[in-house]
Amino acid sequence: MSDKNCISDEPWHILCRVTKQEGKCAAGHKVGDEVLFTGDEVKGKICISAMYSMLPKIYAMMYNASFPWLKDQCVATHACPDGFNPLMYELHRVPRE
Repeated sequence: MSDKNCISDEPWHILCRVTKQEGKCAAGHKVGDEVLFTGDEVKGKICISAMYSMLPKIYAMMYNASFPWLKDQCVATHACPDGFNPLMYELHRVPRE
């Protein structure tokens, strides 16, 4: 999806994917795990601490915020708040069906 297609008048679903892992995640997350945020529900398992830290970014992306520092407005990264066993997440804008 191009940047122009990622900012629209309609809200998005946000797909959260674990892309990097160091150490052992207390919640059991592994690279490749995915969670879908629809606005009405969260589909999948996610650590409450990680979710709490990324919710502002998820809602901003869901409702078409533009981040000038992103090279691709369709995808943002988010770091896990656990400094001893960090994960890296990618947040993808996904069209609602």
